[in-house]
Amino acid sequence: MSDKTLSLEISGIHMEIDDRTRKYVSKKCEKLIDYIPRQSREAAFASVKLEQIDQKDNNKYESTIVLTLPDKQLIAKDMAPNALAAVDIVEAKLRGQIRKYKTERRTDGVRTGGIMARVKRTLRRK
Repeated sequence: MSDKTLSLEISGIHMEIDDRTRKYVSKKCEKLIDYIPRQSREAAFASVKLEQIDQKDNNKYESTIVLTLPDKQLIAKDMAPNALAAVDIVEAKLRGQIRKYKTERRTDGVRTGGIMARVKRTLRRK
């Protein structure tokens, strides 16, 4: 697998996904790989579910993306009157979650209170 590709599964519930929608969703999800840390890119997997929800007045579309990373699973879900708009909203939500994921990983180091910092503190006290 290349460093710039994301394993992707796209499925539709109560609707058929045409080639235009499939290409659009894969293009949007491929942009997410730029935000994922390099160590996590090879194991990253995205599952996209588009669901058509019938209502009396009009149809709504619900988009759910589950991004599986090596040590965490990020989930974003939203609704919109258009399937492509729902994908846009969910992709923006996932970008924020990935940003938070990256900062959490960075702060688990030695300097901020990880296991090695605790070991060093106990050794200094003796």
